Amino acid sequence: MNALILVQAVAAQPSDWALFFGRFHPLIVHLPIGFLVVAGILEAGRRLGKIGVDDSTITAVLFWSAVSATMACVFGYLLSLGGGYDEEILDEHMWQGIGVAGFAWVAWAVKSDWLGDRIPLGSVLYVPALVVSLVLLAVAGHHGGSLTHGSDYLTQYTPEPFRTLAGLPPRAEAVAMKPITDVNQALVYEQIVNPILQSRCVQCHNAEKSKGDLRYDSPEMIRKGGENGPVFVAGKGTDSEMIKRCLLPEEDDHHMPPKGKTQLTEGQVALLTWWIDQGAPFDKKVSDLKVNDAIRPVLAALGGGAPAGGGTAVAATSGPAPESPVLTMKVPAAQPGVIDELKKAGLLVLPLSKEQNQLEVSAVNARSFNDTQAALLPKISDQLVWLKLSDTGITDAALVQVAKLKNLQKLHLAQTKVTDAGLKQLKGLANLEYLNLYGTGITDMGLAELATLSKLRTVYIWQTKVTETGLATLKKARPGLEIIGGINEQAVAEFAKAGQAGDKAIEPAKN
Repeated sequence: MNALILVQAVAAQPSDWALFFGRFHPLIVHLPIGFLVVAGILEAGRRLGKIGVDDSTITAVLFWSAVSATMACVFGYLLSLGGGYDEEILDEHMWQGIGVAGFAWVAWAVKSDWLGDRIPLGSVLYVPALVVSLVLLAVAGHHGGSLTHGSDYLTQYTPEPFRTLAGLPPRAEAVAMKPITDVNQALVYEQIVNPILQSRCVQCHNAEKSKGDLRYDSPEMIRKGGENGPVFVAGKGTDSEMIKRCLLPEEDDHHMPPKGKTQLTEGQVALLTWWIDQGAPFDKKVSDLKVNDAIRPVLAALGGGAPAGGGTAVAATSGPAPESPVLTMKVPAAQPGVIDELKKAGLLVLPLSKEQNQLEVSAVNARSFNDTQAALLPKISDQLVWLKLSDTGITDAALVQVAKLKNLQKLHLAQTKVTDAGLKQLKGLANLEYLNLYGTGITDMGLAELATLSKLRTVYIWQTKVTETGLATLKKARPGLEIIGGINEQAVAEFAKAGQAGDKAIEPAKN
């Protein structure tokens, strides 16, 4: 009885060592798969006379099949201690894995010269044991995929007529963020928030796999939260766990989605933050909520450029938001040759609308973009209004070229090496409204340079060297400027410490 209580206690609070080794299960589990399949192929080929192989070779392969299958069971059990899996599927997967190991040992034993002659009816047991182990391997693999990706992982994309022949239900329509005809009338949760959650979060937080006892697959589950409490604080986006996790460095263990998974875009994080800031409603339209200047262009992009109003319906049009003159002014089309040069440098060049010639340039697929290549940008200074250079190799030298973009409205410099000296170059950007400096080395001195940008409305300074004194100074100089701060290094350390202790998480500042 005491032993049972001890086992239950260990399972309830697994050690770091258990979870560490458990993470190796996906790696080790491929070994028995390979060994058993090879053993099956060799045995079938030998019996059909297609492969010349002696019994000792097959015996050796079966031995390592059994050993690796046993190791996979142990590491799989350690992984399961972390929780977050559908218990019924997990139980079936566990026993199927044990079955694979057990029958692999039987197949090896009756095949080996050492034990085969000592086991009654050994020759009769060999083929059934090998076949059963292969069948269980396939079934266990299916359930393993179900635990990780959902029960319909293998069958989700089964085409017709095979879908009907297999008795599978009609394929459900994938939830995707599709262009919205009238942004103002769009249901915020159903048409904007839920598609983001479905594409980035539900894979690990659903009815069959609920990491941290958290699910994002329905409004009820989102409201419920997880083992650490609610995932959002209505009215406080950046104070909400959902947003804080997204803003952590990707290398941080608490960052979501985990490193290696498709990450949320800045626009998606902005939309989720705005939704929570507005009270996280599940039944309201965009027109029912307040739309600030920072989120307006993000919403407009969902409708192919149609403007979004705040609390007042605005007729859908085909052009960008009219509040920014540079988005509607008449400019000549960019030279095709220049566009080709930019694309050869790895940049994405996208029109903001079909009717206008304004362009967005993004280095999302060109992380090696550098100061030298930045000299290409002024060649489209009339047309370039949105520029995204985050996570690239640029330094202050590139901002000399950026300063020549007279119609630039949005500038993303997150996670680059720009400093205070570079920000001085931006004083001439008379149309700049949005600036993202997340993860850069700017200080109070650089922040003070922004006071001269009269049209600047929003600036992001997460994880910079800006102090509260610098923030207060800029707020005094520019009362209407929205300054969004975030998690500094000290707060990240506190967050990690709190996570290890199981206590409450940090609360990043929004200024």
